[in-house]
Amino acid sequence: MAIHRHMLARVLALLTLAFTLSSVAYAQGFDRRDVTFTSQGLKLAGWYYVPKGMKADEKRPAIVMAHGFSAPKEALLANFADRFAAAGFVVLVFDYRCLGASEGEPRGQIFPAEQLEDYRNAITWTQSQKEVEAGRIGVWGTSYSGAHVLHLGAFDRRIKAVVSQVMLVDGPANAARLNRADVLPNVVGFLAGDRAQRYASGKVNYIPVVGPEGSPAALPTAESNDFFTKVVATSAPRWENRVTLESMEKFLEYTPGSNIHRISPTPLLMVVAEDDRLTPTDLALEAYERAREPKKLVVFKGGHFDAYQEPGLKTTAGAAVDWFRQWLMR
Repeated sequence: MAIHRHMLARVLALLTLAFTLSSVAYAQGFDRRDVTFTSQGLKLAGWYYVPKGMKADEKRPAIVMAHGFSAPKEALLANFADRFAAAGFVVLVFDYRCLGASEGEPRGQIFPAEQLEDYRNAITWTQSQKEVEAGRIGVWGTSYSGAHVLHLGAFDRRIKAVVSQVMLVDGPANAARLNRADVLPNVVGFLAGDRAQRYASGKVNYIPVVGPEGSPAALPTAESNDFFTKVVATSAPRWENRVTLESMEKFLEYTPGSNIHRISPTPLLMVVAEDDRLTPTDLALEAYERAREPKKLVVFKGGHFDAYQEPGLKTTAGAAVDWFRQWLMR
């Protein structure tokens, strides 16, 4: 028994050392700096990752990425960006206008058209960097930005690989799932009243992003409230629990999955939670069926927010790294 305990202690010590060494190597595998770039006259804030060990004239493929509905980059996006950079990619992570550390008023305004423009300008800025091979750009998006990369992949041919994670595919259908049938008409009427007030006075009205179950909120699920209040509010001090009501009007008009068949021939990876109640799993799977090759589907255990942390992160981030390696490092 003593021998067995001794052997076990040695194994544990070796495993600890290996983990420590791999962690040090991982941490030292890239440099990250704060950057800004412009989008329609506004300064947007980002993190720019460059792998270490690059030669003076070397260029690498790049990945451009942003967060979902209302969340700044600090809300666990480093869990993905660090892995992409450690795998040898240049990476830009950015905050949309009106959110996080980026400029823009009114704060908390989330318009898909504006965020798509920010994504496109982020790609343009990234292509201009000396470390980047401009013809090998990938985009990664999650939740609302997972919707955006579906749209971008269909129309921006500078993009050579797409990863869309726990994505919105159909705003009206999604809203119908999140609201009871007898409640949704009241929501639409409420938004119409807000539009009339904006027209008359210019006043900007807000709704909380999340709240206790049963209270008015843009993301009215218990899982959303738990994630944003416990994770996002802690990791991202700039996050504000409010979104303009006009943003919800735009949400109801947004159907990025309608053009999913146009992403081809750009390779598309969709990473879907098997029990997603915020962006329902069946809507994502139906959209995947309409996508054309080359495409791949990865379904991981858990719900929408299990994508960002272990144990789900091993699957979600790992699948994305493999996809970008396959299509951008050939």
